Amino acid sequence: MNSVQIRVPATTANLGPGFDAMGIALRLYNTTTIRRGRGPDPGEMAKAAGDLFFERAATKPFAFSWSVEGNVPRSRGLGSSVTIRLGILHGLNALAGKPLTRRSLFELCALLEGHPDNAAPAAFGGFCISPHSGPTQRYPVGTNAAFVLLIPAMELETAVARDVLPAQIPLREAVLSAGNAAAIAGAFASGDYRKLSGCFGDRLHQPYRAKLMPYLDSVIDAGTKAGALGGWLSGAGSTVACLTVKNPVRVANAMAAACGIDAWAIVVRSDNSGVREMPSQH
Repeated sequence: MNSVQIRVPATTANLGPGFDAMGIALRLYNTTTIRRGRGPDPGEMAKAAGDLFFERAATKPFAFSWSVEGNVPRSRGLGSSVTIRLGILHGLNALAGKPLTRRSLFELCALLEGHPDNAAPAAFGGFCISPHSGPTQRYPVGTNAAFVLLIPAMELETAVARDVLPAQIPLREAVLSAGNAAAIAGAFASGDYRKLSGCFGDRLHQPYRAKLMPYLDSVIDAGTKAGALGGWLSGAGSTVACLTVKNPVRVANAMAAACGIDAWAIVVRSDNSGVREMPSQH
């Protein structure tokens, strides 16, 4: 085998109060092609993924090149970096004879990312709870749950969105977020999505990141008034997500109308499979 294609789903992480620990895989994909042999400079992200893979797999390194295509916009809070890192890791693993498990490849991706919230759903699909310590929990997401994504034309680098976060927050705000995160986990675990209503409120990161995205609260409010169960800043932004079990087009139109900047809205369902090696074309 000299080349392989790996499809990785986009992800929406944090879900408001589940900061750095919760995420959902979406039916929006990037496909990375990995080829044996030298090519253009792979870049720092791919080189770091390759170096870590060969080290942990204890296999002889080989030169590789890569390319990516798909529909996951970069720097919009939809896990675009994970689609590349996980795609490269799985591609190298396939070309090397699969010395590492899916779980091990997820752990490498989370290490490269610095947090597991996007890496877990991209790896395993569905709704994932992946704390920095402790096992990942995964629950499938029903097709009745529609995710409405308001994607601004504006990119936002994760490092910039992290720089605005405070080192400390008041106890009462941490308590509110912890309670809401627990409610979200319970609703997804039970599949009773009606219990998500009113649970996406967050005091850990969204109030501070809203300074970079002043449309955030108005878009979530508009989506909720149009019938969504609630909404959140997807990852570090700039995308805003709402979850609804009815009238997703109406929710999308309301969110787009409230944005006030150049943006587009799409409706997607959850991907419950995670990363996938595509069949050979030969």
